[in-house]
Amino acid sequence: MEAAAEVVHRQGAERTTIADIARAAEVPVGNVYYYFKTKDELVAAALSEHERHLDRLVGLLGELPGPRERLKALVDGWAGQRDLAVRYGCPTGTLASELGKRDEGEGGLDAEAGRVVRRLLTWVEEQFREMDQEDPEGLALTLVGAYQGMSLLANALRDPSVMERECARLIGWIDSLGNDRQPGSDRQPGSDR
Repeated sequence: MEAAAEVVHRQGAERTTIADIARAAEVPVGNVYYYFKTKDELVAAALSEHERHLDRLVGLLGELPGPRERLKALVDGWAGQRDLAVRYGCPTGTLASELGKRDEGEGGLDAEAGRVVRRLLTWVEEQFREMDQEDPEGLALTLVGAYQGMSLLANALRDPSVMERECARLIGWIDSLGNDRQPGSDRQPGSDR
């Protein structure tokens, strides 16, 4: 499953073959076919791996003393993955975008990718809620959307400094948020209000 997540991230779901996964996992192709009959089953496994990674990450972040520290550590983690983002984009975001182009209807792999993204949004929203911020859902969309945007731009421009600068901006924004819902405490990153 780890190999599936890595190869699908590097090559995309459509270009990845079961043989590619077998090579990356260093197992015979027949072993992969034994567990995964179709490429879509492998893509589903890659999404499951993304979800497991997210669960491990939020578990580690949950050990930090407060929501502000947890959010800043999340952003620091994004900055630490800048070289990967420059090369391939966000693992879950790029896969969700690719799967969204399929005509699968409800319940397809595109919906599964959206569910994984929603889990991150929900966790971030909980942190803003714990900080007693107004519109925690909107703030979560802003933070996760900023990550997706910076990942896309860093990838398109092949420039890791995009991630460095934007992550620093997001950490400053998180630090600027008050805990008492004062007017202006829900400013968006980079706004002059």
